[in-house]
Amino acid sequence: MGRGPVLSAAAVALLLAGCTNGGHGDDRATPKGTTGTSAAGGTGASSSTASQPYTLAESAAPRTRAEAVAFVRGLTVQPDYFGTGYRRRDPYELGPASWAVLGEDCLWRREALPSTVLASLTRSFVRPAGNGTGAVYVSLTVTVHTSTVQARRDMASSLEEPLRCPQERLNATDTVQDMASRGDPFGEQRNATTDDDLTEYGRYVVDGEPKSRDFDWYKHRLGPVTVAATVRHAAGESQKEQTALTGAALTGVGYVTANVDRYGRDRTSATPSATASATSSAEAKGAGDE
Repeated sequence: MGRGPVLSAAAVALLLAGCTNGGHGDDRATPKGTTGTSAAGGTGASSSTASQPYTLAESAAPRTRAEAVAFVRGLTVQPDYFGTGYRRRDPYELGPASWAVLGEDCLWRREALPSTVLASLTRSFVRPAGNGTGAVYVSLTVTVHTSTVQARRDMASSLEEPLRCPQERLNATDTVQDMASRGDPFGEQRNATTDDDLTEYGRYVVDGEPKSRDFDWYKHRLGPVTVAATVRHAAGESQKEQTALTGAALTGVGYVTANVDRYGRDRTSATPSATASATSSAEAKGAGDE
């Protein structure tokens, strides 16, 4: 199955993803500078322009581990962000004191966070099998780095991973093969919403199953924060279904990046006393490790 139509849908989703009115925990995406209907059924208009990426200034980003934990937990990620029929998968959350690392042996494993990362939280969803197709799995990870420089280094490392490991072992039975990647800074080619954008795609193979499935991975950087999503497509998808699923998944990523952008703008516009109060509250809420 060709990749061209799917990447075309990704381009459309990235160009159109934007934010509507709402708070840090429940933004929805609509076309930037236009009026649209949110997934919740409401209609909103955005004053953002396509010349301004979603971003998060370091001065407004979480600065302590406790604050970063509160931040990633405070970002709402709903199953219907990615389309209809999704529900939480078990386990639903992984983190916030560990993250996935691709080892030198090309096996993904969870490890404790390095000193350059404050918090990382993954949430997982599934659209159960039905209507002649298999299950679809989507996961979304928000990671807070100690600085924008460290987040950029993480993006660069991710971009190089398919070169180092064209075949990546996800676990004892699942492999991603024929991986390829591309990256776009804001304003170049596909990317129209965040500081940096990265796309990877390949074939998802389960030991013992005769046919592979498509696998997509997207990663966006907003200052020192990265937002990454994986999509394991269903067996039996048509080209049309695959394109629609990819576009819907990217729209879900757009909802979350809009939330991150709004968080930064709210923090920047807050008075010093309000910012100090919010920091104190976040530290209390995020203290400790689950």
